[in-house]
Amino acid sequence: MNFFALTLFPELFDAFWAHGIIRQALLKKKITQSTLNIRDFAKGRHRTADDKPYGGGCGMVMKPEPLAGAIRAAKKMAPDSPTILLTPQGRLFTQRLARELSVYDGLILVCGRYEGVDERIRTDLTDHEVSIGDYILTGGELPAMIVIEAVARTLPGVLGGSDSTAKDSFSDGLLEHAHYTRPEVFEGEAVPEVLLSGHHKEIEKWRQETSLIRTFLKRPDLLKDRPLSTLERQMLKKWRSEIDKIIYA
Repeated sequence: MNFFALTLFPELFDAFWAHGIIRQALLKKKITQSTLNIRDFAKGRHRTADDKPYGGGCGMVMKPEPLAGAIRAAKKMAPDSPTILLTPQGRLFTQRLARELSVYDGLILVCGRYEGVDERIRTDLTDHEVSIGDYILTGGELPAMIVIEAVARTLPGVLGGSDSTAKDSFSDGLLEHAHYTRPEVFEGEAVPEVLLSGHHKEIEKWRQETSLIRTFLKRPDLLKDRPLSTLERQMLKKWRSEIDKIIYA
């Protein structure tokens, strides 16, 4: 999969491409990357990429000409790749959306700055708008990196195990189960005995249960529209019974 990052600050991506899972995916040729400097497509001696907003107001707005040039250059390299504008006004980025985007051959990610981009770029030259959450950042570079990593993780061969992504948080609508490693006892707290038993069926059941417990306690909203398995229903009924005993004791 080909990732194109369009930004005024390409150096921000240098460390991102050079470390961790993304670096390994590049070395294994599971993904490719191109970072385009929007300022390279600006005209004039000063390569100006922003200007004052019409109608007045504070801040600056990214000019349409450099953005259009950068987007069209990326489109020439990847004509079938959708153009995504990172903006607080976009569709909320989730694991489901990461999987949806992974079906494309590439993604062109436009990193806005200042007060935003000229509206004509948004309406005429972008295919999707994506937001990573209801808060404001200085620019779209960090959101673009988040989208790239989340999408790349879903691609075959990027992670070590074939079922790694299937067990990540949100992949099945639940938060991930609890994890433990050595030492067996840390500051007086021991690893749950079931994890030391070697009984794989019981371990898997325990992991399912801790996953469901975490989701119920921390993100109950994830359970509202999610169909429950027979085992999950049994677990919830058992907890309800235990809670009733405590309430009516």
